[in-house]
Amino acid sequence: MRIETPHAFEPKLFSDSKEAVAYLETLYDEATAFLTLHFSNAATGQKPDARYRAFYPEIRVRTTSFATMDSRLSFGHVAKPGVYSTTITRPDLFHNYLVQQLEQVIKNHRVRVEVGPSTTPMPVHFAVANDETITVPQEGAMDYPLRDYFDVPDLTTTHDDIVNGLGYVHDDGSSPLAPFTAQRVDYSLARLSHYTATDPSHFQNHVLFTNYQFYVSEFEAYARQQLSDPKSGYTSFVSTGNVEITDPEAEIAPTTKTPQMPTYHLKRADGSGVTLVNIGVGPSNAKTATDHIAVLRPHAWLMVGHCAGLRNSQRLGDFVLAHAYLREDHVLDDDLPVWVPIPALAEIQTSLEDAVEEVTQLEGYELKRIMRTGTVATIDNRNWELRDQSGPVQRLSQSRAIALDMESATIAANGFRFRVPYGTLLCVSDKPLHGELKLPGMASDFYKSQVARHLLIGIRAMENLRELPIERIHSRKLRSFEETAFL
Repeated sequence: MRIETPHAFEPKLFSDSKEAVAYLETLYDEATAFLTLHFSNAATGQKPDARYRAFYPEIRVRTTSFATMDSRLSFGHVAKPGVYSTTITRPDLFHNYLVQQLEQVIKNHRVRVEVGPSTTPMPVHFAVANDETITVPQEGAMDYPLRDYFDVPDLTTTHDDIVNGLGYVHDDGSSPLAPFTAQRVDYSLARLSHYTATDPSHFQNHVLFTNYQFYVSEFEAYARQQLSDPKSGYTSFVSTGNVEITDPEAEIAPTTKTPQMPTYHLKRADGSGVTLVNIGVGPSNAKTATDHIAVLRPHAWLMVGHCAGLRNSQRLGDFVLAHAYLREDHVLDDDLPVWVPIPALAEIQTSLEDAVEEVTQLEGYELKRIMRTGTVATIDNRNWELRDQSGPVQRLSQSRAIALDMESATIAANGFRFRVPYGTLLCVSDKPLHGELKLPGMASDFYKSQVARHLLIGIRAMENLRELPIERIHSRKLRSFEETAFL
């Protein structure tokens, strides 16, 4: 069968990052328009008489010198001479990111970057994803096999081999320039739309995760308050179903179908706002959410959820600032062995503690009345109390754990794995080792008031981080021996 492709664009060399990204957008738009047109014709007309194929655009960089470059930033440079490449999707969505990353590479290595079509076919599902009028039917729903005429997602090229370890090279022998390939990014963008019921374009650079629905109401109330203040810098609030408001008094109709991970966005024009994701309960959800949000390359993510307090001196509503993690969640064991330490990040810790002081108006020794710093244990068994406690309690004691939950260590570990700065501030909702189980009516007034302030502390911490220079947030602490030039 003959293969039809779009107009053949030649690779071009660029010394200006904005011009390079503009050409990426041209190549991507041409490829998606070609596939969209021919798929629409095939879906509504006769069986195609050709195979239609378009390719992702790619960036390719060649360096030939071992000359020392400015390595104060943790990104923007490669470790040794060679050829480095990455396929690109949605250059419109990643415009600012791509300009920033390419600018550093061009400046640090004094090279031009090559932009052109890759040899990686673009799956038709991802090509038409941004056209709401088109839906790719499941296999068998059409009169002919879809994959006979169009490329479909290929899981053999959709993986985390680049971020998971050393030694990965592309099929053509080039080393990776970015942590994710285009098809891996497209896969996650599709998953995000499915799980969160909001478009990936709404996600902001600062992401809060919670495991308690109460925070959603607080977040919406805070968002409306900020929209009523023209000096706040926030421009809109997005609820599930992509409902976006700019008027603080505007109504948001309830959704007819709640997504698995309801997500809300308090936006700023430059993307530096705050996104809240209610991931629900469990390490599996935590991994799923962070696996996909990671491709958006956020500047930081924090867990602000509920936990079990493990010390008798704690009270319901006390805060826990994690400085270490006991990982018994098991969902990341194959990607990040449990012997890998997950360090606390000074910039995140400081921002969280400053936010607690600001919101509670307590500081120094007085702050210890409501906040403990220590190890947080994360497990995958919600009813661990019903088993023989001698083993679990001994491990919790030996690790000096002060709190236990089912998400925090997973989120921190995936942040470490994906080079996304991470942190955890929890609120004690029960004390199972001391007879205070999470039962109706046991929440004190102190607990209720603390929960109301907890989300505000998380937002304040993100606003503190927003003011830090990018080199302070994306430090070299999260970078391994062989890193991609792109953050």
